[in-house]
Amino acid sequence: MSNQHADIMQQLNDLLSEGRNPDTLHIDTGSSLDIVSAINREDHKVAPAVATQLPALAQAVDLTEAQLRLGGRLIYIGAGTSGRLGILDAVECRPTFSVPDHLVVGLIAGGKTAIEHAVEGAEDNRAQGAADLTAINLTANDVVVGLSASGRTPYVAGALQYASEQGCGTIAIACSPNSQILSLAQIAICPQVGPEALTGSTRLKSGTAQKLVLNTLSTAVMIRLGKTYSNLMVDVHASNNKLRARAVRIVMQATDCDEASALQALKAANGQAKVAILMLLSQCSAAQAEHTLARHQGGLRASLEQE
Repeated sequence: MSNQHADIMQQLNDLLSEGRNPDTLHIDTGSSLDIVSAINREDHKVAPAVATQLPALAQAVDLTEAQLRLGGRLIYIGAGTSGRLGILDAVECRPTFSVPDHLVVGLIAGGKTAIEHAVEGAEDNRAQGAADLTAINLTANDVVVGLSASGRTPYVAGALQYASEQGCGTIAIACSPNSQILSLAQIAICPQVGPEALTGSTRLKSGTAQKLVLNTLSTAVMIRLGKTYSNLMVDVHASNNKLRARAVRIVMQATDCDEASALQALKAANGQAKVAILMLLSQCSAAQAEHTLARHQGGLRASLEQE
């Protein structure tokens, strides 16, 4: 056995996410209902584990908001399931909050091929993590979020180390305490979900925990940036029939107007729900609404309260 192999074996033995779950030792002997019930019992442990990390998560929101206001980007980087979850969150921010494609970015070890297919050895390439950040012209205003269920992924560790050297904001999200990437970032988020129902299958609880953390992080940042009004997605990009109908409903809900008025305002606002809402609530033109929003950095509530 090589020294490198022995080191990795020891690392896995030390990882909480790689432990053997005593509650699912006989999962393969049960009925289908027994199996799904066992998995569901494990899933119930995820949200409480994330709840323990809320102070760190709030710090991550504040850091990210500040960097984005400086013109930076939110960059997720990971391997395997973690990398795919980062890409998913980045992609979904675009239609939900009408942010440009470059604002929230997802990178995965092995590149685009790895989104659908495993790329052998990609996660072990520490230098490639830094290289992938270099390729997107990383700046000190960016925030880099390293994702790794185990917390030991060399690709992610390399990326976080490089990001720190460039003066970026850095956040690490892992599910095993005392793991390497947590020590490489300004803010460490570690929901300890315990051993998986299937030993080492971190696409289960660890993946769910990371998804919850990313959902919360990006949503809270967008709320802080004024992308919502109350709990309405007023910056939604109406790019299909469902979203166009949602935009109409949002305008109606925000202003208590009827459907015809909402449609008329949206037409004048070129489909922008936020502009239409301000027009109706302030009795102003689309041009005036756009000007007011621009003066308040796109914040609808601030535009209404300060006018």
